[in-house]
Amino acid sequence: MTYLAPRQGLFAIILLVSFCLQTLLLVISTDQQLSESRAQKGEQMVAQLIDEARLSLENKDRVSLSVIANRYTSEQDVTRILIKDNNDDILVPVGNAPMQQGNTISQIATKGDAVIGSVSLTLKDISKGEIITMQWPFVIGTMLLHLLLWLIYGYIARPTKEQINALSRDIEDLHREQYRQIDQRGHYRENARGYADDGKGKRSDDFETADKDINLTDSQANASGETNDTTTRTRKIDVHNEVNAYLRAQQNQEATAVNSDHASENHTDYQVTNATHYEELDTDNGAHKTTRSASQLSTNKLSNAKLSATRAFDTVSVQIVFHDEFNMLERLAPSQRLPYLALCTQLLNQAMTELLKQPLLMGVSAMNEPRFDESGACALLKADNSHAKVALAGVMLGKLYLMLNKIIHDKHIELSRFALPAKAGVSDDAQADAMSQLLQSVGKKEQMLILLPNAGLKQISNHVQVHSIMRPTTVYERECAIFDGGNDAMIQRLADVRNAVLMIEDDE
Repeated sequence: MTYLAPRQGLFAIILLVSFCLQTLLLVISTDQQLSESRAQKGEQMVAQLIDEARLSLENKDRVSLSVIANRYTSEQDVTRILIKDNNDDILVPVGNAPMQQGNTISQIATKGDAVIGSVSLTLKDISKGEIITMQWPFVIGTMLLHLLLWLIYGYIARPTKEQINALSRDIEDLHREQYRQIDQRGHYRENARGYADDGKGKRSDDFETADKDINLTDSQANASGETNDTTTRTRKIDVHNEVNAYLRAQQNQEATAVNSDHASENHTDYQVTNATHYEELDTDNGAHKTTRSASQLSTNKLSNAKLSATRAFDTVSVQIVFHDEFNMLERLAPSQRLPYLALCTQLLNQAMTELLKQPLLMGVSAMNEPRFDESGACALLKADNSHAKVALAGVMLGKLYLMLNKIIHDKHIELSRFALPAKAGVSDDAQADAMSQLLQSVGKKEQMLILLPNAGLKQISNHVQVHSIMRPTTVYERECAIFDGGNDAMIQRLADVRNAVLMIEDDE
């Protein structure tokens, strides 16, 4: 892939400014030179005119003066000649000075010591356009030179493969550092919520166990007289690191148990375990700890299985919701809302029917007939065999409906009718509730969110591109992906299915 030179547009602007300044300086310098040369030429013409017209001016012969003046006005630069007598009365006005203003040169005509009159000659101004016309080879050559410099810069300043690889590594390191900081902040927040929701009994047991481990380790270290001070300090640091790791593992298990969808059942089990703890505390404290640890382990296994990226799935949920920022759908009259929802339902069902006819999605079947209401619609797809690409079918269905809804929305707005944009979410059945929350919190207009395990992401990896949510604040946001585009074959296939659905709609 060929990359452009960095800031090539800015360099083009700099070259354009340079060309304009160079042309302006050329016009100014040429104007100054022409003005000086014309001024000298005008003074010579006035002196020569006075010498030729001195006798006629003394006799005030207007005819002779007109003939002499007309010869000088034939010059291209002369616009007007004005001859006056010694009383400052105009004898001969020749030219069209009111139409063309310019620089006027005046000189007094004398005969000996007596003043016999005066002559004024007006030279027309120099046009900037004429200067550029005169200097057109230089202007065009300068423009071509600047264009050549821009092309040379664009070719020479392109980044090399080594520079691109180094920049990619720097960007990856920066993103990795940012995500590490975000994960640490999320980890601290989850720990704080775990400490706030859990009772004090378990933390007391954990710290008591940690203290016992520290005391036991310290006593063993003191009993060994052959180790030196450096070995003792290293062992103490290792013990503290192990205790901190153990406490963090316990806190993560508590936070995961609280955030799971089975929180109510876990809370009930926890209360029962606490009751057993208080009843058997005086009799058998060790047996109670064993029972409570087994209950907590089973709870954590359920939560981790639901959040695990390697979870198994065979059904996909495609949720379509309206992007209704101002709750316009609720305020709409039933006579308008119900036909609109029926149209959306018909489009979704026809899209699902036409899409599942594709050979690529063989083995995928629909589990329901979705219907739209104020909260949207949900389509369920099932894999009939292990080779069926149900995750790809869900992603294609979500994108297909967004394409159809875009056309219907634009047409309705053009006809001044009510319509709403949509957004879609694709997930496995275990994460359907989480996807609903993601669509409400981070979903944007005409956007599709994807929350699938690794097996589902592998199905769609060869067909679509996705990107992660920037600055996630929850576990689900960190694992969620946003649809970023598809390859040409998939987009063409979706376009064909879209046209087929619209043709069915037109026929009906």
